Amino acid sequence: MSDAQQYKEEVPEKRLLTENDMKLWENSTTREELMKFIVTLAEAVEGHENSQIEEPVSQPIQNTQTILLHSIEKFIEKHPVADSDNTKSRFGKIEFRDFYDDLQKNAVDLIRQTYPDLSTDQINQLSTYLIESWGNKSRIDYGSGHELNFLCFLFGLTKYKIFSLEKDSVNIVLIVFIKYLTIMRTLESQYWLEPAGSHGVWGLDDYHFLPFLFGAFQLAKHKHLRPLSIHNEEVVEMFKDKYLYFGCISFINSIKTSASLRWHSPMLDDISGVKKWSKVAEGMVKMYEAEVLNKLPIMQHFYFSNFLQCPDGISPPHDASSGNIHDEEMEEELSHAHSTYGDCCGIKVPSAFAAAAAAEGNKKSHRRIPFD
Repeated sequence: MSDAQQYKEEVPEKRLLTENDMKLWENSTTREELMKFIVTLAEAVEGHENSQIEEPVSQPIQNTQTILLHSIEKFIEKHPVADSDNTKSRFGKIEFRDFYDDLQKNAVDLIRQTYPDLSTDQINQLSTYLIESWGNKSRIDYGSGHELNFLCFLFGLTKYKIFSLEKDSVNIVLIVFIKYLTIMRTLESQYWLEPAGSHGVWGLDDYHFLPFLFGAFQLAKHKHLRPLSIHNEEVVEMFKDKYLYFGCISFINSIKTSASLRWHSPMLDDISGVKKWSKVAEGMVKMYEAEVLNKLPIMQHFYFSNFLQCPDGISPPHDASSGNIHDEEMEEELSHAHSTYGDCCGIKVPSAFAAAAAAEGNKKSHRRIPFD
């Protein structure tokens, strides 16, 4: 068997384990290509409202929406929360595990039905990313690392020539990603998913990053709206369905117990002081690299595959669930915030929905990230 054949048959694996691994990853062509993919999608939706999709919509995009994501949405309907009025437990609802089992059991068949031109090996490669896109079964949590898995799933479909960046970039965001985000909001609210890898008040929100990044690019050339307008409730409500960024602000406002973004989302408050959306967009790209792709506590869970190849010299495969890694900065933050916020390592962290149900708020200092 040739090296190429052997590599092709390998299943996706976690490899990032040490700071040296991260240095190799940060300088790799794989990371560069993945970040380029994100920026390409973001630039494609610059100036587009959510409804301004590109016509005609390709068959693969249609199939992703009407077969794959629609089927996953139906799995949620099959597994309602038995006691939705119970607010005694402030943590995730166990019915999420039933949803996850359905997803895991059907992932390969769903991909095969949605993209009939894929080979068996390609389907198996993609299925890992699809399954990992919706949260963690045992911890009942979700964070930017899971969101990254869905991005990798879309990246894989592009590498396998199912999607065309030239023709599909706008619709990958405005149809596929927005549908994914809609389903995730349902999962988060119905099953009270806990924040995984969350920085709490140091992050953008408890769960997501990419809708802020894509959303900032949507607004980059807007003639009237300014970043400061996220504090105007009427403006937020007016534009929440038109732009991802305002949709995120509206969603946060609907579930947080504190009255002001300045208290419950000070990072977003900081960013709102930037004068231009184009500067926010630039900052979001830098922040995504620094806070997601360059963070070992998140990237220890990252999967390499035949379309996201592992750089030479990185540690052998590992099961990150058996030993999570923190960087010193996150350890320091957690030492004085563990009662309210946590990370991906199994520390119990109430979801925003649970916190809202319990009518509790929290006001803490935060680490600023400059956008100017």
